[in-house]
Amino acid sequence: MNLKDLTLARSNERIDDLERNGYKIIQNPEVFCFGIDAILLAHFAKVTKASQKILDIGTGTGIIPILMHAAYQKGSYIGIDIQPDMVEMANRSSKLNQIEESVKFLNIDIKQYKDNFKWEQFDIITTNPPYMKGEAGLKNEHPSIRMARHEVSCTLEDIIVASSFMLKNRGKLYMIHRPHRLIDIMSHMRNYKLEPKRMRFVHPKPGKAPTMVLIEAVRNGGPELRVEPPLMVYNEQGVYTDEIYDIYGKIKEQSYE
Repeated sequence: MNLKDLTLARSNERIDDLERNGYKIIQNPEVFCFGIDAILLAHFAKVTKASQKILDIGTGTGIIPILMHAAYQKGSYIGIDIQPDMVEMANRSSKLNQIEESVKFLNIDIKQYKDNFKWEQFDIITTNPPYMKGEAGLKNEHPSIRMARHEVSCTLEDIIVASSFMLKNRGKLYMIHRPHRLIDIMSHMRNYKLEPKRMRFVHPKPGKAPTMVLIEAVRNGGPELRVEPPLMVYNEQGVYTDEIYDIYGKIKEQSYE
């Protein structure tokens, strides 16, 4: 780690190597660090043209835009989050990687989307939203962790409504969520003209029920859903599968919940 890297990190923060084209990210382990769900979503989403405009809702550390830019080396990205301290840290990560012109982070409440964004502004939207409804398990948690896990600052419907407004015709929404919310997700998407087109369940290991689901929806898309083969995180020996190693690259193994 060079002196420039150290000047961009603050007290209690660390700089992690993403092992993608030399990209790094600043994180504060006392507050919140990205997990495997963000990595899987960044891999599931596809950027095909340099001209594409991508929005990440609830960006947190900025991991999804940074990973996608590292992987595709094209597109322009905006990540938004309601927490100003997380946005400030994400912008320092962008500066650290010298991608400030292509990857920017803004302190915006998604419920105020009409005040900050235009109709049909984006080609792609990604989101790793809070998985749990707001009334459960909120005590004794750091505010940043609570917002990341529970619908206290916005709901699933808030995100889908805003995405439908901001996506171009045939634009794509990529989301990772929990299977127990799948009916809510599908219902809201169809209500707001976002047609689920591609879905993949993520299982911790063979024989175990899925704990995450990846979904691609198309604005004004036709009614046809393709369910892809399941993604296994660990094999029967408790080791990452080859596909997970391919997705992770050389990122260190971490616990899977």
